[in-house]
Amino acid sequence: MKVESIEHSVSGLGCCGMLVYDDSVKTRRPLLLVAPNWLGVTDNVIERAKTLAGSRYVAFVADMFGVGKRPKGTENPMEFLKPLMEDARICRERIVAACETMTKEAVARDIGDTSRRAAIGYCFGGHNVIDLARTGADVAAVVSVHGVLATPAPARKGDIKAAILVLHGAADPVSPKAHRDMFEAEMDAAGARWYSLTFGNVAHAYTDVGVNNPPVAVYDEPATRHGYTLAHGFIEDAFAGKL
Repeated sequence: MKVESIEHSVSGLGCCGMLVYDDSVKTRRPLLLVAPNWLGVTDNVIERAKTLAGSRYVAFVADMFGVGKRPKGTENPMEFLKPLMEDARICRERIVAACETMTKEAVARDIGDTSRRAAIGYCFGGHNVIDLARTGADVAAVVSVHGVLATPAPARKGDIKAAILVLHGAADPVSPKAHRDMFEAEMDAAGARWYSLTFGNVAHAYTDVGVNNPPVAVYDEPATRHGYTLAHGFIEDAFAGKL
């Protein structure tokens, strides 16, 4: 797998995302934007992007914080994210820029099929990919995995083009049932094509192997396995116009 650092700027903020693809594949592949959790672009998410991409996608890991601005990992996640979470304009501007950069770089290398674009995100990244959909971005599908679902700027009717899949744990305290209910009401009001699978008794960060911080974040292998199976099928159906 090839991993390339890609620099771009958003309103003067220097960002560095990662383009991930199998350079032995010579055909153009769909594009998959990968939005990381609150820790940003780390070795862990790059490895995850390699697995997601395989031979089927060209993946791009989005940098939502800017070069030198991602957290150290010792901060309180929600306190660190609060300024961004409260400013939907900034979050949406950055995720759109990442999507545009992914597309531009894939075209430059003649490896991407720009008619088939999707996004997947985790935790804060789950919020980011739903925000991408809220902007009306021309992507086929977005998948939020244990994502932050609340927003200060709900989508309006007709805003959303992408099909949206939410994969969530029922015991997730970061986006509890009240937030899920608000999200569902927002999607219905916006006229979105949305789908949701909630795993009973599953906490936050259930795809993060080895995480065991109950009651907040606990790895769950079956939820992870079934979630990824559904996510890939959902994206393929969106590309085929079956949703």
